[in-house]
Amino acid sequence: MTTTNRPLNVAFIIFDQVEVLDLNGPLDVFVKANVLKPNSYNHYLVSVTKEVVKTEANTTQIVPQYSFEDCPTPDIIVLPGANPDIVMNYLQDEYFQNTYTSWIINQHQQGALLFTVCTGSLLMSNTDVFDGLEITTHFMALEALKQATPKAKVITGVRYVHQDTVLTTAGITAGIDGALYLVSKQLGEEMGQTIAQLFEYKS
Repeated sequence: MTTTNRPLNVAFIIFDQVEVLDLNGPLDVFVKANVLKPNSYNHYLVSVTKEVVKTEANTTQIVPQYSFEDCPTPDIIVLPGANPDIVMNYLQDEYFQNTYTSWIINQHQQGALLFTVCTGSLLMSNTDVFDGLEITTHFMALEALKQATPKAKVITGVRYVHQDTVLTTAGITAGIDGALYLVSKQLGEEMGQTIAQLFEYKS
């Protein structure tokens, strides 16, 4: 990811049974950043198609603004997680691997920062994207991530880890921490602090 004078494109990946706060927590950080400093980010929801996507336990239906075929080239890819059972099923799902995983890897190889939230890191554990890096995930998925990524170092007891062009976070609300970290890094510490105050959020 390189710094530009245009808004940074932030692609939020959505898929069936995505965890709601994994998605909405980081998304709202970027929304608030744009309120405070307009045109900092162009954030959007993207999926394999533009069909309705159901969130965890079918509680909410959301519609992506773009499909993988027509979305703006991302500078940042935000990959939320899901229930571990759902994640494990996706790791065995050829369609998911050939669409979601393939697209994410391709965009990351072209320079996009990969930002995984919670078990989103586990969704990428059957690729080499984490090789040689320190990473983290939800505490309940740490052992599974260790087993799946022997060439990475899985870190415990942290809210997020940023190395190279990969940012991984611990569980659920830690996605907010990761997004605040990125916004602070890109727009200044004061911006991150202001958004945290607006959220009444203490990390």
